[in-house]
Amino acid sequence: MKLKLSGRILFLAADPAAVRGQLGGENATLATVGPLRDDISTDEITPIVSLVHYDETLGEHPYTGFKAGNERPIGHRAVLDGGFAVTVAGRRYGKGSSREHSPAAELAAGIRLVVAESFERIYRQNADNLGLFTSTDFSLLERIERGEEIDVEELVAGRDTLAGTILRSGSLLRYGHERLGTSANGDGIEQPAAESPLTLFEKIVRRHVVATPDTCVPTGDAGGFVRADFRFIHEYYTGMCSHLLHKTFGRPAPLRKRETIVCFEDHLSYVDRSPAHVAGGLIPRARRLSTAHREFVADYGLRNHGYLKGRAGSEGISHAMMAESYALPGQLIVGTDSHTPHSGALGCVAFGVGTTDMANAMVTGAVRMVMPEVLRIELEGSIPRSVTAKDVILHLLALPSLKGGLGVGRVFEFAGPGMAGLSTDERATLTNMTAELGGFTGIVEPDAETVRFLRERRGVEFAIEPWMRSDDGAGYAEVIRIDCSAIPPMVAAPGDPGNGRPLAEIEERITFEIAYGGSCTAGKREDFDRYHEVLAWADANGLRVAPHVTLFLQFGTSAVRDYCEERGYVDTFRRVGAELLEPSCGACANCGPGSSTRGDQVTVSAINRNFPGRSGPGQVWLASPPTVAASAIAGTLVSFDELRNQQTR
Repeated sequence: MKLKLSGRILFLAADPAAVRGQLGGENATLATVGPLRDDISTDEITPIVSLVHYDETLGEHPYTGFKAGNERPIGHRAVLDGGFAVTVAGRRYGKGSSREHSPAAELAAGIRLVVAESFERIYRQNADNLGLFTSTDFSLLERIERGEEIDVEELVAGRDTLAGTILRSGSLLRYGHERLGTSANGDGIEQPAAESPLTLFEKIVRRHVVATPDTCVPTGDAGGFVRADFRFIHEYYTGMCSHLLHKTFGRPAPLRKRETIVCFEDHLSYVDRSPAHVAGGLIPRARRLSTAHREFVADYGLRNHGYLKGRAGSEGISHAMMAESYALPGQLIVGTDSHTPHSGALGCVAFGVGTTDMANAMVTGAVRMVMPEVLRIELEGSIPRSVTAKDVILHLLALPSLKGGLGVGRVFEFAGPGMAGLSTDERATLTNMTAELGGFTGIVEPDAETVRFLRERRGVEFAIEPWMRSDDGAGYAEVIRIDCSAIPPMVAAPGDPGNGRPLAEIEERITFEIAYGGSCTAGKREDFDRYHEVLAWADANGLRVAPHVTLFLQFGTSAVRDYCEERGYVDTFRRVGAELLEPSCGACANCGPGSSTRGDQVTVSAINRNFPGRSGPGQVWLASPPTVAASAIAGTLVSFDELRNQQTR
């Protein structure tokens, strides 16, 4: 089987002039185009405003958020009209969100092959599932330029067996329809005793393996399928999932174990106040996404956590609610969001998948995966009171080895004596942001804190079973030790969460217009404890939010809002001048108030990522909840300790 790539090659260069030249008709080469852009995120491939599309119209949108220098040189329909068939980029292509819209848009625009130095796991798996070829072999480019056809076997060489089989089939749904049907063994199979000690992650996966005609136990060399205890989806992806299911299986699609499918409306509940959607005239299309979601829920009688009645907001952010209401130690959970690892804080395996993976899982009960290696992150020493889990993860992100891609596709097992001082909410910040580390997922061994969380938050009396821990002598790809006592308050400069620096080392402190506290990462109960600690101190000292700053505080779930109301936090927040928002992904996903509206606007935010275009066109500094709150009062970037010191001078 040969792949004929008759279109042009688009080099995503760091120089905007080189990109504009190609769009204007010039044919560049690897030798002439200059350095390629690294770290291109899915937010750049398909910006949030393009996600209102889920069919062939996506082909008008790829790379419209791509940034070269200070420019976004690729406009609407530019790739489609330019006749490109191949895209070329640098390291870690497809970072960030799990949105399958990105490879879908590339395919719809005529792209058949993406060549990059390396790929993020979810992006590459999504591309496989749709039939978009990816390669790290740059020697292909000269052959393509000569008009040579490329054998598909070359493109799948070095990939795991299952990935190759799916690509030869044309897509995951075609593979599933042909090889799995609608009756895959979704109950797992008995595994032989392990020959060597196992990590907790490996134990959970082995307990969820699904037998198929082509696979058994997933390994690093051969993909396989596992059974999910829960599958969840939100309204940005439900329309596409429904479209794929009905196109492949007809109506009604034979969904498996509907009681374990959970649906959420968490992204678009503030769309009327989303600057990007209002300015783009996209609200009617966004409403159609919500309508498609609700129709799918109603057609199949699925459990749904929807929008609040009579006011803006949602019941809660999907992955935050999964940890609050569903996840249990030892389970395996998949969701259509890159921050699905949030629930790993409870000692379960939770990872993000694309829309095609979810559609396949809905009818087969089987989820595709390759067994990744495990990194152990040993947290040593006591975490200072002024430091949060967000500071710890920003410190990790800034380590040269991890910033260079050491964690890509791997599992992060957070352990060590420093974990004892972290609540489940704080642990969830660590596992949640394994997405930014490029990891497959994050996990924490369940312990007495896990039992407390389940009892106090959910009324569940859970007994930890002896197997729910990593064995002594389990194998790790690497062990990274972190002295938590030496970690200061951290921030990450705009452009990438890996741009972390100790706040004290920044001599010229920025001023800003927007301070935002919320999102799945920073909208939990303990995050609001920290916002309140700062703002109650400010209130007691007669201080208010700086006049040039708007402080938004957005609850992650309704349960968090109720907690804040019960403890009297809400009155404090309002007295100091914060604007309170009901639960929603909101500004984090560029879907609500708190997003910037101009390129020169600066935001200090507690969200998880600050890629170009995230939370609007402006510049986003990442920080911890107390740093965001303190900075909102000061009007410039400061830690809580610095703010207090300023007032006592």
